[in-house]
Amino acid sequence: MIPVTGYRGAKVAVLGLGRSGLATAAALRAGGAEPLLWDDSPEARAKAEAEGHVLTDLTRNAAFEGVAALIASPGIPHLYPAPHPVIARALEAGVPVDNDIGLFFQSWATAGWESFDTAPRAVAVTGSNGKSTTTALIHHILQVAGRPTQMAGNIGKGVLSIDPAQDGEVVVLELSSYQTELARALTPDVAVFTNLSPDHLDRHDGPGGYFAAKRRLFAEGGPDRAVIGVDEVEGRFLANQLGQGPGDDRVIRISSGQKLEGFGWSVFARKGFLAEWRKGRQLASIDLRGVRGLPGAHNHQNACAAYAAARALGLAPKLIEGALHSFAGLPHRSQLVAEKDGVRFVNDSKATNVDSAAKALQAFPKIRWIAGGMGKEGGIAALHPFLGSVVKAYLIGHSARDFALQIGATPHEICETMDRAVARAAAEAQPGEVVLLAPAAASFDQYPNFEKRGEDFTARVKALAG
Repeated sequence: MIPVTGYRGAKVAVLGLGRSGLATAAALRAGGAEPLLWDDSPEARAKAEAEGHVLTDLTRNAAFEGVAALIASPGIPHLYPAPHPVIARALEAGVPVDNDIGLFFQSWATAGWESFDTAPRAVAVTGSNGKSTTTALIHHILQVAGRPTQMAGNIGKGVLSIDPAQDGEVVVLELSSYQTELARALTPDVAVFTNLSPDHLDRHDGPGGYFAAKRRLFAEGGPDRAVIGVDEVEGRFLANQLGQGPGDDRVIRISSGQKLEGFGWSVFARKGFLAEWRKGRQLASIDLRGVRGLPGAHNHQNACAAYAAARALGLAPKLIEGALHSFAGLPHRSQLVAEKDGVRFVNDSKATNVDSAAKALQAFPKIRWIAGGMGKEGGIAALHPFLGSVVKAYLIGHSARDFALQIGATPHEICETMDRAVARAAAEAQPGEVVLLAPAAASFDQYPNFEKRGEDFTARVKALAG
């Protein structure tokens, strides 16, 4: 646990009692603060009380008298589409609003670091797609290198639940826009921006607000090194703002598909090969085509981001290359579940939007595509350019019929349920084909989250594969 500093003897309100909220309460208490806990959900409040926490109704009029700060959980809106009533009351009262990420960066460094030979470092990863894989891959590379490391944030543990830093340790954090937009302290040593595509637009009042939330990690934090994906204009703009010219190697530009040879430091992947260039010469090359845990151009971008972050931490190219080959991938993200009779079954349940589904559809040449669920605004018409690899689509969930109307002449079948979709796709698949779950939709019509959807796919595939 990371005891929170700066609030000893003070009352600090905590809104939201999920994983991060309860961890925040414990860390505040460890730092000598008095946490005042509240959640809108009666079930969450009952669970917190059962674990010994004392609740304070933050909705009452006098709730913020004598309160030093309000710590909000990431999923609770503080500005758009409208502030949560408790946050609105804190804003009216002038009570500072923060989150657990801000508390972490405020509290992580301690006087004990003065005795360390090597100061601990923090790597923070944000972006629309690929940030979980990139975070896990950086963590894996560090483990292979024998460096002490912990992984937290939007993946793994809550940031305040990790252990205090060891000598030379690297903490790798995945940070969503919900986390970066509110944190009052953001000071990573290395910050990574993978890419940007439309998502969470209601929460950020449009694409500009969404990009601004991501940009805070770099503008507020001033990292020593910034790893920036430049395959979209937002990334190019961000790299331009951070650098003092194309030769500034404090910015490491990354790409999947573009040559980036005219910069101070760049890492890019083309035709399955990763290349590192620095100050006009190539330093390393890695063949990614045989890295089974990172299939497709989108994962090659993730590999570039993780490679660049590891190089910024001083790791050698050959060590990183070996670690890429031993990376098994993450569940629900281009996860190879089984292979039978020459047919591969891949779980990419995390492909909940059009952009991530497009990347999954470009990763394999012949696909039996399982898609559908709770469709998002705009549907999937934008996937038309990526359907050439789809042999047949098997459509499930609430939006199955809508999706069928939007995929044109692509052969398809309305299956409605995962059970039928997996059975039909497996029965019709030929050697060399891939049965791919890449829903391009949310899961909430049939599952509580994308993880449960992916677990259902995995269980049904394994039952068929024996």
